Amino acid sequence: MIEVKDLRKTFKVSRREAGFSQAVKALFHREYEEIHALDGITFTVRDGDMVGYIGPNGAGKSSTIKILSGILTPDSGECLVDGRVPWKERVRHVKQIGVVFGQRSQLWWDVPVTDSFELLREIYAIPDSVYRRNVDELTQLLNLADLLRTPTRQLSLGQRMRCEIAASLLHSPKILFLDEPTIGLDAVSKLAVRDFIKRLNAERRTTVILTTHDMQDIEALASRIILIGKGKVLLDGGLEDIRRGGEHIDETLAQLYKKYDV
Repeated sequence: MIEVKDLRKTFKVSRREAGFSQAVKALFHREYEEIHALDGITFTVRDGDMVGYIGPNGAGKSSTIKILSGILTPDSGECLVDGRVPWKERVRHVKQIGVVFGQRSQLWWDVPVTDSFELLREIYAIPDSVYRRNVDELTQLLNLADLLRTPTRQLSLGQRMRCEIAASLLHSPKILFLDEPTIGLDAVSKLAVRDFIKRLNAERRTTVILTTHDMQDIEALASRIILIGKGKVLLDGGLEDIRRGGEHIDETLAQLYKKYDV
């Protein structure tokens, strides 16, 4: 389903010291630093898997998701998602994937959620019967009945995230990329989102890649863990492979970060 081999991505970031004189100097001579977001990432994900893709801030998680979804083009390496190269076949590719970024919205801010859904139906050219069936099912499973006629800007964070997940699934994608989907959610909303993702995977065999800093999400959802740091894969295995390092998974991860200096 997903094959990634020796994927590399470098960003050039400008740096300068604080102060007016340094700002003026930077107008004529900028100093740049190269950040190796991905440094030879290699992994495969099988059809129907639920994978936790974890690591510290700046490890390269979001960069990987953006490449897999076709938003970014890597500097080098190979990437196939269901037989497609994401950044070369974007139109075909996006019809088969769903993406949720916890800190980005695909819903239009000032219009009711149902209007955003209708616009997404046109963008993805979803047949009317499929669209109606999916809206009805997602409304019931994610408890959206009272939210659909509300403008996105008036929703709480938890309500908006439930609508974001529904929006990403309107076109029945085979693969779902979740980048921090439960960030800032209360306990009840987190449980609802986790239960829905598990049900989605069990009933539709949707392949899920989840990035998060919430280890309870990982323990509740993921059957496999890929741990990355400084753009490299540090560990790839089951949840038990991480648990062997200690009783609490958070403590074990902290030990792994220290071990690999990330």
